[in-house]
Amino acid sequence: MVYLGADHAGYQLKEKLKVFLAEKGYEVKDFGAFAFDPDDDYPDFIRLVAEAVAQNPNETRGVVLGGSGQGEAMVCNRYKSVRAAVYYGSPSVALAKKGGNLDIIKLSREHNNANVLAIGARFISEEEARSAVELWLTTPFGGGRHERRIEKIDKNKLGLD
Repeated sequence: MVYLGADHAGYQLKEKLKVFLAEKGYEVKDFGAFAFDPDDDYPDFIRLVAEAVAQNPNETRGVVLGGSGQGEAMVCNRYKSVRAAVYYGSPSVALAKKGGNLDIIKLSREHNNANVLAIGARFISEEEARSAVELWLTTPFGGGRHERRIEKIDKNKLGLD
């Protein structure tokens, strides 16, 4: 299951990714926005994705979209067992033409077991977003030494209260 959520800045790209994911055979649940509204607030949609992923963090994934993806990741990362990584494309046009900086996508899965991908819709093309999401969904968690780090995050053993 892939949960989707976006505000007005990510609405159009979310709609395109929804079709893309369905065509790839993924089961998709859309938590909105369901129409373009420049006055909407991303936490209203993104928290629904985070809550859904938190219910089954090892089996479900979320893709959230906003202007930068930063605020969306901040909302998601407040929920236990939800680990959101931010991706807003390649830092240069030349790199984007070569397929972008998708290593960050792989590492977010392999090392951090990210279960939410926050995308900065204002900084990424539809093509690059599709490539990033597909790579992210198909990259497995590496486990091993990374597991204890994830456990520390999820169990709040970092000394943060």
